[in-house]
Amino acid sequence: MADSLVERRSIDVVPDSERHGTAFSQFTLWLGANLQITAVVTGALAVVFGGGALWSVVGLLVGNVLGGAVMALHSAQGPKLGLPQMIQSRAQFGVKGAVVPLLLVIVMYVGFFASGSVLAGQAVGELTRLGDTAGIVIFAAVTAVMAAIGYRVIHALGRVASVVCALAFVYLGVRLLDRIDLGEVLADHSFSLPMFLLAVSLSASWQLAFGPYVADYSRYLPRTTSGRATFWWTLGGSALGSQWSMTFGVLVAATAGDAFLAGQVSYVVALGGTGPVASFLYFVIALGKLTINVLNTYGGFMSMVTGISGFRGQRVLSPRGRAAYIAAIMVAGTAVALLGKDTFLTSFKDFLLFLLTFFTPWSAINLVDYYLISRERYDIPALSDPNGRYGAWRWDALAVYAVGIVVQLPFLVTHFYTGPLVAPLGGADISWVVGLAVPALLYWLLARRDTSHIPDRTLLPPPPRHPA
Repeated sequence: MADSLVERRSIDVVPDSERHGTAFSQFTLWLGANLQITAVVTGALAVVFGGGALWSVVGLLVGNVLGGAVMALHSAQGPKLGLPQMIQSRAQFGVKGAVVPLLLVIVMYVGFFASGSVLAGQAVGELTRLGDTAGIVIFAAVTAVMAAIGYRVIHALGRVASVVCALAFVYLGVRLLDRIDLGEVLADHSFSLPMFLLAVSLSASWQLAFGPYVADYSRYLPRTTSGRATFWWTLGGSALGSQWSMTFGVLVAATAGDAFLAGQVSYVVALGGTGPVASFLYFVIALGKLTINVLNTYGGFMSMVTGISGFRGQRVLSPRGRAAYIAAIMVAGTAVALLGKDTFLTSFKDFLLFLLTFFTPWSAINLVDYYLISRERYDIPALSDPNGRYGAWRWDALAVYAVGIVVQLPFLVTHFYTGPLVAPLGGADISWVVGLAVPALLYWLLARRDTSHIPDRTLLPPPPRHPA
């Protein structure tokens, strides 16, 4: 049983003999991962920071579809290559150069682990009667254990969460609609471009932040799995789950005001009822956050191994090493959660939008290379060889990545920095659009001049005798 449940692979390619599952598994995983309290809070932020309910819902939908499409294009890479997402980006940035975006990816995972632990810790603290601090620690420990078990348990957790959380959100939606006048809430049709674009940016950043690890959860699918099926099931699960949660958050924030701001978890649970119902809802909140936080921990572990192995030449990882990396993510994320739990809402909004600055250029470069330059053809053994066809550092891609970050700064809006071109645009934040378009065009122009490093077909390593 242990052999079939506990994952033995890390950053090494998954051989065809170990592939399993169908593209539908991506739907249940990403639906379950998005039907959760932090997505509710993300939707609520569109209203909290000044948007009307109607246009906030529309803006969130636009961002979820656009950002979700980019994220799902990354997911479709998994079955083809059988590799974690960030290992594949060595083909663009170099075996060692990939560590530059990787460092920022790791910060992202720690940040999302922390933000999820704040809200889940409130739920666990209520269930156990031990308080928020103990709840955060308990939740973090359970997350680390499940991430250590790996791929199969992550997908099993997604299947359970997709059903349980969907039922809970249907129930909560009915309860909310009994309390509010939906027509009155949506009656304000006044349009504010800055607030609309804030809503788009919030949901787009939510989706794009999955990009650096989404293929980690599709890489075990059989190589023959349709890329289109993987794309659509991933987009469907992620966009539906997040839009469902965020719309609920908009309606709650538009009608509850300070009651929601004072305690997001306690308000949502009180909406559902008391006694056993409240206990069940606390469990649902913890389950939803457990699903996504396991993804964040697992993704952070993969990214740390990818970054370090680029310099050490390491291709496989021992169980002890795996546990050490996961423990590091857990400790760092828990520390940030405990330090930031009292300023959650403002900090989380700035965290999401600031992260978007760094991940849109990475997504643009990765997708242009995969679909337009390399056309899905990679030398997988060379991704671990600094002296191979991809080299240690690919300075053209790194330069484009840097430009992609810099060109966004004039358009960026956060609590601690506002770019000079924001005011002429009426306060709208369009940095993420610039961050996708400019590096995509620049990388395409540069990379197409020299394609000598691209093989005629994807080259696979020989199957290992004893998986690590």
